[in-house]
Amino acid sequence: MARLLLLRHGQSVWNASRRWQGQADPPLSELGREQAAAAAARLEPVDLVAASTLQRSRASAEIIADAMGCGPPILVPELIERDVREFSGLTREQIEQQFPGFLEDGRRPPGWEQDDVFLARILAGLNRLAAVAGDRPAIAVTHGGVIYALEAHLRCPPSRVTNMSGRWVAVDNGRLTAGNRVHPIQASNTQTPIPDLL
Repeated sequence: MARLLLLRHGQSVWNASRRWQGQADPPLSELGREQAAAAAARLEPVDLVAASTLQRSRASAEIIADAMGCGPPILVPELIERDVREFSGLTREQIEQQFPGFLEDGRRPPGWEQDDVFLARILAGLNRLAAVAGDRPAIAVTHGGVIYALEAHLRCPPSRVTNMSGRWVAVDNGRLTAGNRVHPIQASNTQTPIPDLL
């Protein structure tokens, strides 16, 4: 059974300016780099770190892997953020101007990556990463949308995914089980232990 901690990346420059990102590739902000370093200092060390291919995720994972003495992060392209297409780069105010009522009504633009397609690629990426990790715990730095989609699939109660927060999942022969939510940079300096069972 693989035990994977899925973490949202540190703050990006678009997070700081409150822009929807999707698969756009803005870098980490300086605060985002500090958040990744703070999380690395508070998490139980692992010897395998992975990341999506987007630079905000990859850079966060590199900071964590370096702090933990791991090799470079394994890249898992299936764990990139949902494609939000026409919303990408826009603030909520700009979305409201260009797509009146969409956010309030839960509507999405035509190019939006559909839930079933998004979930299928997330699950494929997690299963591929689990095969590499084996029974070693691993950290996978990904995106808020990925964690939200996975939590909805696993019927977890909804709660906000902040930068560098995440959730443990267990992957056993393709079967996923939700573990604990973690918030390493919002906690005290105590480490977040790797759970024996999820």
